[in-house]
Amino acid sequence: MAATTITKWMILSLNMFIILTLTHAQQVPCFFIFGDSQSDNGNNNPLITKAKADYPPYGVDFPGAIPTGRFTNGKNIADCLAEFLEFPHPIPPFAATKGPALLKGLNYASGAAGILDNSGINLGDRLCMNRQLENHKATIAQIAPLLGNQTSADVYLNQCLYVVNIGSNDYINNYYQQPPSPSSSLTPDAFADELIATFSTQLNSLYELGSRKVAVFGVGLIGCIPQEILLYPITNGSPCVDDINIAVGIFNGKLVSLINDLNTKLPNAQFTYINMTSIALGGPGPAGVTEVNAPCCEVQKAGDSAPGQCLPNGSVCENRDEYIFFDNFHPTEISNTFTASRAYRAFLLTDTSPVDIDHLVR
Repeated sequence: MAATTITKWMILSLNMFIILTLTHAQQVPCFFIFGDSQSDNGNNNPLITKAKADYPPYGVDFPGAIPTGRFTNGKNIADCLAEFLEFPHPIPPFAATKGPALLKGLNYASGAAGILDNSGINLGDRLCMNRQLENHKATIAQIAPLLGNQTSADVYLNQCLYVVNIGSNDYINNYYQQPPSPSSSLTPDAFADELIATFSTQLNSLYELGSRKVAVFGVGLIGCIPQEILLYPITNGSPCVDDINIAVGIFNGKLVSLINDLNTKLPNAQFTYINMTSIALGGPGPAGVTEVNAPCCEVQKAGDSAPGQCLPNGSVCENRDEYIFFDNFHPTEISNTFTASRAYRAFLLTDTSPVDIDHLVR
């Protein structure tokens, strides 16, 4: 009996040591990221897909000046959030992380991934939101033994931050893709309903897997990205493709209602909405930025492997801190830092709802 008590005490002490070690200076014990190329940090590298960023000039401003699989010149939004949360290092990709290292969290994001399983299929393999959730289940199965039992794992996971930034590819590489997909026949309202129904199931599943503090990014103004401006006509003197932004706005409005519903119905749930439109249009933009709709890198053209992405080993602008976009789809590090800063600590009341990430993790 005494030996059993000592063993249980030793296991509890070990668990507490692991947790205290992991959470030193961090605002949360772990950080899990779900999303697409805005957050991908290497998960697509081993996949057979056109959606890859494992070649120069991607990563030109990342430590070591190496391409890691991030679709930008340096850090992405997830990396910047990890810094604000006081993690000593970026959250590692699921594809390359095993053992105790996963206790600090994992990045499951995948370039071309969408809420719908078939979004992005035109580019090849990708880890859609449902596959990312399956990978998270596999992670949880490893966490329980590391912390001693499932109860300890549940308590631990309840304290973590979860960020979900996905949905752009459901529009870019599904609803508005060329040639048209079957979804293109739906009205914008009907397509948004389909997305929300699927996303609701996924966010409920994430809650069932132990998440309680969840920040969900809305879809940004993708009608203003260089590639969509190149592909679709602009009307009424607008600088952006208004029809695309209107359709995305319908989805975002329904997403806000979904977030409110989850917070009402799920015990102890703390979901919050990150308003990318408010962040993009409300208040001052990133200091020093002057180029708002041109890519910094030389991009691939129609007929190339991945039109709109950086040309492998192509030229790149020197004044990267003056550009919003690195390629025709993805923001520069300075833009990512700006977005993450407003998501973490709202500048305007409309940036987040009901709270920003800083308040969410307190």
